[in-house]
Formats: sequence, structure tokens, C-alpha cells
Amino acid sequence: MSDFQQDEHETPVVFRRWPKCRGGELGALFPAEPFDSEGYFCTSYVHVGQHGSADYYGCIADTRAATPAEYADLRAELEGPPFGYRLKIYHRATRAHHAARKAEARRLRERVA
Repeated sequence: MSDFQQDEHETPVVFRRWPKCRGGELGALFPAEPFDSEGYFCTSYVHVGQHGSADYYGCIADTRAATPAEYADLRAELEGPPFGYRLKIYHRATRAHHAARKAEARRLRERVA
């Protein structure tokens, strides 16, 4: 029997595809989740390399929106064990997502201080 549980809260995600000339990799951007202490970079995820940081605006400029068929496997990977995300898919992040990322980074900095 598994102890796996999916998250109770929804996590905003934006799926993007890089051009073939840059590898054609598919990635997930989490615009509300900070990767650095200031919240400049969001958390990202790719099959190879897994979680990392991303410049949201740079990624949007260099990629195109992934189709549901393209991101189906990556979505299943993120929603299944061990991650258990409950994803809310967006075409683009909102201002509220960016504000939430900055606020979470600030909260984490204050917790460490």
C-alpha cells in the first residue's frame, strides 16, 4: 500500500516547448514558486534535470506554448508519485502569479532571518 497523496492545493503551471534548434525540450514553469531568495526566478521542471530555476520572461520569449498532447506525459509525471502536484494549467502566468512568487520568496527569507 502506498502513502502517496496528491497536493490539496492547485499549483499554477505553464507548459512550454523550446525550438528544435535548441533541443525541442518540453518544460513546465511554475510562475508562483520562487527558486531564488528574491523571487526573480521561478521553479521549472523538465524530464531530464528535473527541478531547476527559470527566467520566466526569457523562457516565454524563447519558447512556444506546448499543446495538451505534447505535455501529457510531463503532466502525468508531475501529478504522480513522488511529486503529487495538483496542476492548474495556464497559457501564460498572471500578475498575481508573479506577485505570489515574490511574496513567497519574502516569506522564506524572513523565516530564515
